[in-house]
Amino acid sequence: MIWKRVLLFGLVVWALAMIVPDFARVVRPLGSFGFYADSNGLIYDVAGPFLVEDKSPAWKAGVREGDRIDFSRMRCIPYDREVCAATISAVGGNEYVLPGVEATFDLLPNGTEAARQVHLTAAPRPTSLLVKIVLALQQLAGIAVIFGAAWLVWTRPGVMSWSFFLYAIWFNPGQAYEFYAHLQRWPILLIAQNAFGCIIQAAGYVGLLIFAIRAPTGTLQPEWARTERALPWLGGVLAVALMASYGSAFGYPTELLSRITILFGIAVSAAAVTILLMRRHTLSPKDNQRLRWVMWGCLIGLPAFVIADLNEYTTLLTDWDGLFLPEDVAGLLYLVNGVLCLFVVEAVRRQRVVSVAIPLRRVTLLALITSLPALLLHEQTEHLHHLVELPSWAWLLVGAAILFVISRLHEWSVEVADEFFNRSLDRAEELLDEAIREAKTSDEIDRILSARLAGLLKLSSAATYRRHDDGFSRYVPGAHWSGGANDLKLNDADLGNLLRGVPCVINEAAAKDAGLPAGLDMPLLAIPAASRVHCFAITFYGPHESGTAIDANEKRTMQNLGRHAADAYARLENAELRRAVAELKGQAGLRGAIA
Repeated sequence: MIWKRVLLFGLVVWALAMIVPDFARVVRPLGSFGFYADSNGLIYDVAGPFLVEDKSPAWKAGVREGDRIDFSRMRCIPYDREVCAATISAVGGNEYVLPGVEATFDLLPNGTEAARQVHLTAAPRPTSLLVKIVLALQQLAGIAVIFGAAWLVWTRPGVMSWSFFLYAIWFNPGQAYEFYAHLQRWPILLIAQNAFGCIIQAAGYVGLLIFAIRAPTGTLQPEWARTERALPWLGGVLAVALMASYGSAFGYPTELLSRITILFGIAVSAAAVTILLMRRHTLSPKDNQRLRWVMWGCLIGLPAFVIADLNEYTTLLTDWDGLFLPEDVAGLLYLVNGVLCLFVVEAVRRQRVVSVAIPLRRVTLLALITSLPALLLHEQTEHLHHLVELPSWAWLLVGAAILFVISRLHEWSVEVADEFFNRSLDRAEELLDEAIREAKTSDEIDRILSARLAGLLKLSSAATYRRHDDGFSRYVPGAHWSGGANDLKLNDADLGNLLRGVPCVINEAAAKDAGLPAGLDMPLLAIPAASRVHCFAITFYGPHESGTAIDANEKRTMQNLGRHAADAYARLENAELRRAVAELKGQAGLRGAIA
């Protein structure tokens, strides 16, 4: 329906409008008043983002830890634009304001001083190269998540895709501090934005649970219908609670409520994983593997987002053990959530996926490569920035160089990890390669490429079609190859690629037209046994018995074996030709002797 497309477009524009402005922080930091206050008005840090207290505007003005904001004076009702803007910028965690903004704060009396007012001017927040790199990655990942979720709605409209989209437009790694800093100039608009954000956040939590109930196929199983009908009511209650957590702007202490509403994300993540585990036995092996991608996305992604939010907007981590994550480390947690959101997009988009261990392994390596420098060097890079005075564009070039080094390190580490985890695959390739070299007949090579390889890799099906004068035919039984035609009738485009030695992905329509097996045994990949000048055979491979698709390393092994098999086929053909020539010479000599 057209109105749904219009709504989708509007929500995408709104979501991008929130996060895209933060690209400006890569070249120009926002400002800070130099103190952090919780949602009860308690000032718990007077250095703020500054490395030393002497740099903090709040410290210079005499603000100290333990001071409290006077909510009887600092509130948005009765409405005063300056007072409301100052109140909103003061409470709730890591405050970001435009540099140079001025504000007056009313403080309650403490043990040594009477009630007083302090006038502060926001100073630029200190930043570092690592912070800028992480921020740029966050923003790019946030945009990718939003577009990926929107694309699912556009191409697969339904309750499942819309539910994930509502989750993704709020729980993505993109940051919106620049957006909110500009809105502080119009407090009423900011309050309206916060109210709308609460509705979207609640819809995101509910959307994740509905997505867990329906993923990855989009169908609703009868036993989950009642649960799904109850979730919108839960979303309504949560939206009200989220709105109430902003009561500090109206003079009400809400730190406990803020913590509870953010921690609710952990409960949602646990509920989503529980639902996915309960549904596993009802799905096919193929869909079970897609569900595992969704499960890991929920199990790791949302908790990472919640921990980062607790660090940014509450004092819970500080109260527990004095832990406060640096901005770059918190950004990496948001980034982890974004990458795992893309896992979910892939699980819905693809009919078959590789084992989730492969992308998880690569994401873990990337996280280690990027987080270790962030943990060890986040303060040292700030000192380096002061020691080496470079313009902003030069620091961007340095950042690009560091990103290139990180990408190369990631590629190298992935190769090393693949070598370690693919040792059994390498041994299988060596074993089958030796068997191909020792094969005495073409039928034996056919069986090695199909049945033996399928057995070692635990594939659901495999069969080899060998070339003859009129085309390709199957001469030996395949592995679980029931119902497949003996003569290959592949479409001209795919067959042309295979004859040139190019592997080919087989879709459902092509498999049906060629008379290949259907269902779980349907082949996914065709690998030619071809030399530079001739294609001797084509082997079709189905997915793994577990339902996972063939991964890149397995495909490479199949290609290597196909090239080795081409040499073996050629060797046997040459031997057959030599025998035929010898027989013809012998017959010609015999006729000559008789004559």
